[in-house]
Amino acid sequence: MSDRPQPLAPLRPEAFAVWSEAKMGKATLFSSERLLVGLNAFLPGQEHALHAHEAMDKLYQVISGEGVLLLDGAERPLRPGELVIAPAGAPHGIRNTGRERLLVLAVLAPGPGAA
Repeated sequence: MSDRPQPLAPLRPEAFAVWSEAKMGKATLFSSERLLVGLNAFLPGQEHALHAHEAMDKLYQVISGEGVLLLDGAERPLRPGELVIAPAGAPHGIRNTGRERLLVLAVLAPGPGAA
């Protein structure tokens, strides 16, 4: 399997997960100036610290595992199948509070290469 899936080919995101003991793993599944599709892989206790994207909206789709979403000064539980949107400028982050791996699809629009 290649490092990145081919456009338009069906895929299973979990096949591209990057698991690391050192920090949250990241994989880019697709990137253009209009859209970025990535995968965030958290081992128990790992987190993506609070941050914001001033000009990009972000969608998180939980594929597996459980954790906590940090959004707008509140912590909300995250469970498999749930979808969350962090609008541009809203501080957000994720923490794996469970005992299992947490895998989250992340979609950002526009993509980081947009003018």
